[in-house]
Amino acid sequence: METLLSTLHIVTGVFIVGPMAILPMSAMRSMRAGEAGQVAALAKSTNIFTLLSLLVVLFGFGALGFRGDSSFASTWVWLSIVLYAAALVVSLFLVIPAMKSASELLAEQSASGTRVAGVKVAGYSRVAMGSGVASLLLVAVVVLMVIKPA
Repeated sequence: METLLSTLHIVTGVFIVGPMAILPMSAMRSMRAGEAGQVAALAKSTNIFTLLSLLVVLFGFGALGFRGDSSFASTWVWLSIVLYAAALVVSLFLVIPAMKSASELLAEQSASGTRVAGVKVAGYSRVAMGSGVASLLLVAVVVLMVIKPA
């Protein structure tokens, strides 16, 4: 059972957390291009993948329950949980709202014809900074899972 849960943990990590980290970077390109609809779609997708990333945690807890050499008291486990929670909060409360507001602003500019091509829209820096921080936090979680410090 541990093998199954560990496999599900890794597979969902790749196919759910990967897009959670990468989609905001695609949104920044769409923001620069002034594509309001694309930014809105990417914000919605990022939100869905971010919420689905809780499955990764669930499978990780399940796998941990079957392991004899690790527990919640292990440094790498609780630190991974804290870093993941921070990445989740940054994504849900900084990155996604910035993407949504940028899509709304781009839609308004498009409707009024005031958009200047190639200009960064409001929220671009928040998306860039927030997604970068969230990605670094997620990389730190992976590193902790590989090295498993006491």
